[in-house]
Amino acid sequence: MSDDKSKTGSPDRNRINTSEDYEVRYWSEKFGVSKQELLDAIKSSGSNNPDKVEAYLREQ
Repeated sequence: MSDDKSKTGSPDRNRINTSEDYEVRYWSEKFGVSKQELLDAIKSSGSNNPDKVEAYLREQ
């Protein structure tokens, strides 16, 4: 199922959808990291939850 871009709000902000370039770009810019650093952080933290990814990045 594809992401319905007409329905935005809290659910979309509760996870990072790595299948959508605009989301990867948004979160990379928000966290001040490259696309690859973001993807590595998601993998290493074991979660696509932005709070957990951010916490992981702060520890690095």
